[in-house]
Amino acid sequence: MNEEREVAYFSMEMALESGMPTYSGGLGVLAGDTIRAAADLRVPMVAVTLVHRKGYFYQRLDASGWQREESVEWVVEDFLKELPERASVTVEGRTVHLRSWKYEVTGVGGFPVPVYFLDADLPENSEWDRTLTHFLYGGDRHYRLCQEVILGIGGLRMLRALGYESIGRFHMNEGHSSLLGLELLDEETRKAGGKSITRVEIEAVRRKCIFTTHTPVPAGQDQFPLDLVNRVLGRREVYEMKDVFCCEDLLNMTYLALNLSHYVNGVAERHGEVSRLMFARYNIDAITNGVHAVTWTSGPFQELYDRYMPGWRQDNFSLRYALSIPRQEVWKAHMRAKKALIQYVNRETNVGMDVDVLTLGFARRAATYKRADLLFTDIERLKSISMKAGAFQVIYAGKAHPQDESGKELIKRIFERKESLKKVMKIAYLENYDLELGKMMTSGVDVWLNTPQPPLEASGTSGMKAALNGVPSLSVLDGWWIEGHIAGVTGWSIGEDGRGMAESRDSSQDATSLYDKLEQVMIPIFYQDRNRFIDVMVHSIALNGSFFNTHRMIQQYVLKAYF
Repeated sequence: MNEEREVAYFSMEMALESGMPTYSGGLGVLAGDTIRAAADLRVPMVAVTLVHRKGYFYQRLDASGWQREESVEWVVEDFLKELPERASVTVEGRTVHLRSWKYEVTGVGGFPVPVYFLDADLPENSEWDRTLTHFLYGGDRHYRLCQEVILGIGGLRMLRALGYESIGRFHMNEGHSSLLGLELLDEETRKAGGKSITRVEIEAVRRKCIFTTHTPVPAGQDQFPLDLVNRVLGRREVYEMKDVFCCEDLLNMTYLALNLSHYVNGVAERHGEVSRLMFARYNIDAITNGVHAVTWTSGPFQELYDRYMPGWRQDNFSLRYALSIPRQEVWKAHMRAKKALIQYVNRETNVGMDVDVLTLGFARRAATYKRADLLFTDIERLKSISMKAGAFQVIYAGKAHPQDESGKELIKRIFERKESLKKVMKIAYLENYDLELGKMMTSGVDVWLNTPQPPLEASGTSGMKAALNGVPSLSVLDGWWIEGHIAGVTGWSIGEDGRGMAESRDSSQDATSLYDKLEQVMIPIFYQDRNRFIDVMVHSIALNGSFFNTHRMIQQYVLKAYF
């Protein structure tokens, strides 16, 4: 019998260690940070995900910047402990047997939160069924639906097999695990001794479920045609209860989660507004994302905080006292982190970056809406700024989804610009972006650059990681930055407030604003008024680092959704 746990957290991806390729980006990193914060704050939680034996992918970039993907080879047994308990799900009429692997996240006070990784790679399964927990976001819709059956239905069955009977709240991190609701409905129906699901069971399940949506566009929702659903699931309820399961004659995982949850939230205040417009019939709150402070703070800054703000690891709010740290100590810690990054960049790319030059960082998924190439809108203006206002260099990283050709073209374009600008400025693109590289970049650059097309950035968390290391943001006003931005105090904005639809946004105006901020504000402050620049760094820590963390986020979930 496992220890009492009151909250079960389901996520298709989970970032716990760089060596475990069980995540693709922000969603998985948020999930990992959520688990760490729950352990720190002793929230009685258990988490469920898939093992992804072949990972997301290992990224290789050729000389032209074209991305090639390789399966990630990792030894599951080196990180996880296999458990004897078994569960199973039915897929296309076949029984798919599941085992689980356990990973324990231990909080700052020693409290453990177990994470269970579901695995279908067992000899009793067919060759194809064994691959169902191999690839994160791999395959076609058929493969994805089978995976979501394993995560939602198999995940709950595995928790029951492990002895978790006291769970009162089920938190779905995005819609991938929505079929968990169907399994809960079945449990409630069996409990009531009924033969079919009624509104009574639906209400009982709603009281137990919480749903966090991260998607500000309809295209981002998982949707499956009903003939495929019938083939894979074979459940008549999907047809009979379309008002619960479907939208426009498709099984819609977002709508299923919305219909079966008593508490729904977006991941930033603006994202909450956008979600309420998208899903007008639903009551949608907002809890702004955070990052796990200790995980994302570099060694030099951890030492600095331990010296001046002991207790910050347990109480992230005490980072507000960063205002009293001597400014030169902050700069010294920053330069240590920056030197480590620049040395790494030069070793990996041979680009010859200089530690004393203003360095911008840009790292996130290579998707077109994130506009990684906005900086290169006007090459002549960029050259002029670099030669007249002052030198700056840029470090990029990020993977494009294997099926996203436009994302791959985006990386290639950055490589072309890098080549054409090499006489006037240094640009590096680091391959295989992961947790480790993310930490090195967000702590080692001088300014964090973020240029999404509003309102498509649900939250974004990389700028929060930067803030913990005294790195201010230069960002479009979208996602969390609307809440974190105080002009010239915590960083700088690009363009106007990002209300309105993405199509109406003029990228050339954003580019002009970016150039103006670089030329007239940031470069002069960095080189000519270093004390003022350090002041912005310190306010980034005190105002943004102390608030945009998962300790505050988890406390809000506890108060609003869990208990």
